[in-house]
Amino acid sequence: MSTYHNAEEPGLLAIVGRPNVGKSTLFNKLVGRRRAIVGDEPGITRDRLYGLVRWNGREFRVVDTGGIVPEDKDLIPSEIFRQARVALDEASAIVMVTDVRTELTGPDMELARLLQKLGKPLLLVVNKVDDPKLEAEAQNFRRLGIQNLWPLSAEHSTGVAELIEELLKIIPTVAETEDERRLNNFARRALPHVELNDETGELFEVADEPTTESEEDFEAAGYEVEDLPGEDEAGLEDRLLESMPGEIKIAIIGRPNVGKSTLLNNLTGSDRAIVSSIAGTTRDAIDEVVEHQGKRYRFIDTAGIRRKGKTHLMAEKMSVVMARKHLEEADVALMVIDAIEGVSALDANIAGYAHESGRSVVIVVNKWDLVTTSRGDMDKPAADSRLYEEQLRHVMKFLDYAPVIFISAMNGKNVKRVFETVERVAKERWRRITTGEMNRFVRSVDFERASVPARSKVKIYYMTQAAVAPPTFIIFTDKDVKLHFSYQRFLENQIREAFCFEGSPIWIKNVARKRKPYVPKKKEEK
Repeated sequence: MSTYHNAEEPGLLAIVGRPNVGKSTLFNKLVGRRRAIVGDEPGITRDRLYGLVRWNGREFRVVDTGGIVPEDKDLIPSEIFRQARVALDEASAIVMVTDVRTELTGPDMELARLLQKLGKPLLLVVNKVDDPKLEAEAQNFRRLGIQNLWPLSAEHSTGVAELIEELLKIIPTVAETEDERRLNNFARRALPHVELNDETGELFEVADEPTTESEEDFEAAGYEVEDLPGEDEAGLEDRLLESMPGEIKIAIIGRPNVGKSTLLNNLTGSDRAIVSSIAGTTRDAIDEVVEHQGKRYRFIDTAGIRRKGKTHLMAEKMSVVMARKHLEEADVALMVIDAIEGVSALDANIAGYAHESGRSVVIVVNKWDLVTTSRGDMDKPAADSRLYEEQLRHVMKFLDYAPVIFISAMNGKNVKRVFETVERVAKERWRRITTGEMNRFVRSVDFERASVPARSKVKIYYMTQAAVAPPTFIIFTDKDVKLHFSYQRFLENQIREAFCFEGSPIWIKNVARKRKPYVPKKKEEK
């Protein structure tokens, strides 16, 4: 296992400075999106946060660091300083950010001296110069001894373009590349060729392989497909992903202090994230690409999600919002649970976010050693994994498809199983079943066993898989109704029994198929 590095990797710009001078605002402007959490509270950013700057066909990397106070010995500030030192060692060039509205302090002078000793290209950004009258004030910062000074306002984008032009002269760049096209929900699926049995009114002779017939061809046979719900229409255009992407995105989610950052550090083989016993240490989502047995995995450590009433600081509220956003960009979610505290309603609520957004899920029970081999109260029997899983599934009934693994992120026990399980779940997420297989499956199911009120029963003509990631199926029926919950659950269970789809939610859409009224053709006049 090794951290992934590209042979033609662009240079790296490190953004450093004291807390609350606008480093994250500048970082967001450079990368062109809100990647870092920004607020008035000092010390919001703690871990290293990487991004990509693209400008005029060239690109380079940038890293945002936590606010540095060199002589602060407290745990979190000292860990922030250690993370910043890693970024400085990696950097091709450094930008030190200051605030024009504050006086120069001893820590500013100390940081400037430290950066100059590194011998790397160094620029001084005097931020928050949003008034021309403040430009003269910015010149006072030359006392730091850094000659390459840039007054700007990151919030209003004033001077940012000029700064990027200067950075392009200093930092090694590569030609801008297109992001890998990541297609997921509702990939377009060509409708199969079918024929109508005039006696029974049923459709038959479904092709085993995907066909190229269009909806117009199908309608010509005397049937029509009513429009899918409006929210799905946009996604059912010309998007089709037949195979897994080269990189699997995995979001690590859960309550605060369950060991998410420790797990990330173990998976990546580095001290990538700050780890402490203080709940809520992680705020920005941290991502790291790892290559394991020839495959690439991007792990994203998200902030711990608390109950609304327990979130007080604006930075904490924003971190929860960003955690959910990064979850929705992932392929697989590692739902981390603290083995000591057990499964709670909040755990179920967080897992529900992943389930409802269509992410594949792996449940990771962390700190398992503390309830078995290394438990403090040895007078009590060790926890039983089978019983623990039964209790877990009782609370999270909606995740009965998700595999459960028991690990100890601190000592690395069973952590390798995370890679194996994610790989297996990802393959199921992008698995596609041919229409022929699906319809043989439909004919084999005894739908009379489904506990559904008679008025809610529908007659299924045929079924096709319309999308992968997550697996999405369309059933063509005789009624334009929303499927009854029991019926949908029964059908989902039958699909899993036949095709598995371990770890992935299954989405089922109902489309009514109606016979077009017969319109006789007019005879041509001679």
